[in-house]
Amino acid sequence: MGDRFKELLALRFGCEEAVFASVSPPAADILALMAGHRVHRGFDGRPVPDDLVRTLVASALSAPSKSDLQQRDIVIVDSAIQHKIADRVPKSPWVREAPRCVVFCANGRRLSSLFKRRKRLFPNDHFDLLFNCIGDAALALAWFIVAAEAVGLAGCPLSEIRNFPEEVSEWLGLPDKVIPFAAYCFGWAKDDAPLSPRLPLEVTVHAGRFDDAKAMSSIDDYDRRRRTLQPLSEQRDVDRWGVSPVYGWSEDKARQYAVEQRATFGTFVRNKGFSTK
Repeated sequence: MGDRFKELLALRFGCEEAVFASVSPPAADILALMAGHRVHRGFDGRPVPDDLVRTLVASALSAPSKSDLQQRDIVIVDSAIQHKIADRVPKSPWVREAPRCVVFCANGRRLSSLFKRRKRLFPNDHFDLLFNCIGDAALALAWFIVAAEAVGLAGCPLSEIRNFPEEVSEWLGLPDKVIPFAAYCFGWAKDDAPLSPRLPLEVTVHAGRFDDAKAMSSIDDYDRRRRTLQPLSEQRDVDRWGVSPVYGWSEDKARQYAVEQRATFGTFVRNKGFSTK
């Protein structure tokens, strides 16, 4: 393996390999796995055994948890529900084609129930409860992805389930104070996928104090590098914004989030019993 992880990190962030330390195996193998992460939306059709899925979810739930509160759950989705989800995201056919799907949930119910059982008032039923649950769910998703890729699987997260959270909650039987965070559809990859360049480290890593004074110029450079390594195949919403002669990551994201998304999700969260105060 050598310093393969350094090569991957240099490619990912557009910097010299020399800025990264050399690490010996087995740590180098783990870092190479993480640095080489790719999203896959094509699968070869082979099934993923139940015991392997259970192994992956157990590995994911070994992730850190805020104050050991363990406010996350994973639902292993059956094929009928997976097809219902796929019906709601017709522009993502890979959701239906993936051999397996799991949904990561933020769970504020278990802790609240413990207080009810002990007949104590729960003084922390405010926004921090929701924030902690979401953090726990996100950590579990990240660890699941690493675990899946470690055994040769691949997949793609699906945050679009938050576009129809009421239906997802009904399909999965999610009670009050349990909300869907994201799905992950996975299987054995049909072919390779490109490595997505990330924003340069000088934009997202800060020494001592936060400083984004040069962020925009660095993002311009990033746009140019990403167009070379991973050009976007089409431009979003050309009827509204026209065709840009220079179309990069920043223009793509500015167009993507110029359209209001999930404006009612906060209402859904409050209706599920969470406080956003």
